[in-house]
Amino acid sequence: MDDTDQALAVEPAYDPAAEARWVPEPDKRPGRTAFQRDRARVLHSAALRRLAGTTQVVAPMLSDFPRTRLTHSLECAQVGRELGAALGCDPDLVETACLAHDLGHPPFGHTGESALDQAAEGCGGFEGNAQSLRILTLLEPKRFAPAEEAPARLAPWPGRSVGLNLTRAALDAATKYPWVRGEHPTEPGSRKYGVYAEDLAVFRWVRAAAPPGRRCFEATVMDWSDDVAYSVHDVEDGLHAGHVDPAALGDRDERAELFRVAARHAPGAEPEELGEALDRLQAQEWWPHTYDGSARDRSRLKDATSQLIGRFCLAAERATRERYGPGRLTRYRAELVVPYATRLECAVLKAVAVRYVMQRAEQAELRSRQRVVIAELAEVLVRDAPHGLDPLFRALFEEAADDRARLRAVVDQIASLTDASALALHRTLVRER
Repeated sequence: MDDTDQALAVEPAYDPAAEARWVPEPDKRPGRTAFQRDRARVLHSAALRRLAGTTQVVAPMLSDFPRTRLTHSLECAQVGRELGAALGCDPDLVETACLAHDLGHPPFGHTGESALDQAAEGCGGFEGNAQSLRILTLLEPKRFAPAEEAPARLAPWPGRSVGLNLTRAALDAATKYPWVRGEHPTEPGSRKYGVYAEDLAVFRWVRAAAPPGRRCFEATVMDWSDDVAYSVHDVEDGLHAGHVDPAALGDRDERAELFRVAARHAPGAEPEELGEALDRLQAQEWWPHTYDGSARDRSRLKDATSQLIGRFCLAAERATRERYGPGRLTRYRAELVVPYATRLECAVLKAVAVRYVMQRAEQAELRSRQRVVIAELAEVLVRDAPHGLDPLFRALFEEAADDRARLRAVVDQIASLTDASALALHRTLVRER
């Protein structure tokens, strides 16, 4: 046993506060850890299953091969579980966070998110990460707050759903942006946030002992695992679909445009730095310089994805250990360290997917139609509600105290749809009227 193994063996596990639940409940199967229960709850949730029909890069119904939000979440979970375990996190806890991180994404991916944010202006906007917390703590009904003799902190929730009732540590680990809209600690203009005003009570409970604006360590592992999974796999999907030509990455003009896109993912990076990052990747013997769909090229591509994931995760693991040393890195004991050069390599891969897959002309036309679907759905549902709302969201609408809360219930309904069900509901409520 080396020094790291010895340190992990003697250091305490997560404390009772980390394993606490919003509503206390007994374990029906003694012997399971609190985080194993969390993982099982997310894995069996309807919200996770819904992601099978939700856009990752391209719409899931357009072909059989591209990844969906569900396959991405499963792959992210595998990456995060191994990286977290290597650094001393509870692997079930990190896997839970990775499985849950995209639950709030609406139909049509980021296009739907932007359109729904506009439709939700009257109730504070829409953000997929804030919606994830809302799903986990309200909209996925597994547990309810006691109707009588509820603790004071449950005052807003007597007899109401508390969602999956995950542990404090699991909810914290799944919160990528632990602040409300407009309060990003380093980017005041950022539209990224992790909680709506309606959900502040449970958010404050989750973050009771957290440094303001700082993510827990498990959340940083989840965030990097997300970046690694989608940057690598989106390029793989693009190659399989024939949208990415590896030879184009050697063209000077194409590289210049690629680095312009990559700069969005690596603010402040110079084109020369991004060029060096791409050159480092292309210099690896496993890099897919050609791809024709043959069995041999498919094998080489699969090896390349494995090599890239290992490269990005090992770089983060080594840099984090260099800063913090051996031992169990959990909660607020550390922050994941990702070398700058590694972040640039990841940014270049993201740019490849954006440039050659998402920026295709037909994708722009599709996104335009999708924005119209979301806008028209919101208009009709707001006008006719509670007609058109499912029972869960109808109840929220009818219990709402004001127009803001009623609009939030409508937004919740739209956000719960898959791509296909959004189109079907649009045909029923809009086109057929």
